[in-house]
Amino acid sequence: MHLDQRINAFVKLGDFLSQFSNEVIQKKDNIEHNELFFDGFKHQIKLAEEHNGWFTLENIKFAISGWVNALTEANLSKWLKPYNLQINQPKKVAIIMAGNIPLVGFHDFLSVLITGHKVLVKQSSNDQQLLPYLAKYLEYIEPEFKGKITFTNEKLENFDAVIATGSNNTARYFEYYFKGKPSIIRNNRNSVAVLTGTETETDFKNLSEDIFRYYGLGCRNVSKLFVPKNYNFDAFFNGMYHWHPIIDKAKYANNYDYNKAVYLMSEFDMLENGFLMIKEDQSYASPIATVFYEYYDDAEQLQQKLEADKNQIQCIVSKGFTKNEIAFGATQKPYLWDYADSVDSVEFLLAI
Repeated sequence: MHLDQRINAFVKLGDFLSQFSNEVIQKKDNIEHNELFFDGFKHQIKLAEEHNGWFTLENIKFAISGWVNALTEANLSKWLKPYNLQINQPKKVAIIMAGNIPLVGFHDFLSVLITGHKVLVKQSSNDQQLLPYLAKYLEYIEPEFKGKITFTNEKLENFDAVIATGSNNTARYFEYYFKGKPSIIRNNRNSVAVLTGTETETDFKNLSEDIFRYYGLGCRNVSKLFVPKNYNFDAFFNGMYHWHPIIDKAKYANNYDYNKAVYLMSEFDMLENGFLMIKEDQSYASPIATVFYEYYDDAEQLQQKLEADKNQIQCIVSKGFTKNEIAFGATQKPYLWDYADSVDSVEFLLAI
């Protein structure tokens, strides 16, 4: 199958998904195989909501919208332009996917297929409804994908390379178990924001998206703030306020109440506004409904610290602080070339 065929298939998948990315799900004309797939995918979205309480319709649509924006001919061509995509012998690549946010493993799935390899997918039990259905749509759009996409709940066997995402504990297991195979092994990472005291109201409103989207469950969610000494958090809390309806969601509210009780019983100092707590803590991974913060004295020393801790950090959100920073509000809108853990998965796939 030629690269143009593969790109065209994913562009058409983006067109199909565009029906499900807006506030109102609406069937469009001129979408290939829509009579076969539209109602079915609508049902899969409903099943995903019912199966996983964190996968609200709003968050599923947000995830889909990101892929609609990414899967254009212009974006796919720009992403792939730097690579020589000629492979002599297609391999079977196993992907072990996380399940923390909807379609979180789609980039790996796309990368394997777009480079001409076969994919063997082991999904998280938390996110099993959406991707297999989209894979079936791909096979209808481009029949040459048939036989190149396999999903399994069993032990992974007969594969040539692996991309695996999990916790720090499972990553150690993966590294041991897959030591004889070419691999990308990802573990826990978190994102941070560096505040200077010069942020605007708009900056904080944008930052709230980085904190609350997907209930903070993604590795691109900001879970830690670095703030100057004697920082006043009033403007920060004002910028967060429009997310206050999040406390009406039972799973989030339960976590908020539990973590607040733990902090109060432990007599930890923390600030809260009824739906978000902030606590001074040196850790990067904060519990749901909590953001940690840490004071800094010197910007250069903080840059050195973040560089030393880069294997724990996915994104740095700031404004004019570091060269690889991400703008406020942009962490959950990565480009195709924004690779997880800064590991180029396409380069890896072309080298196996």
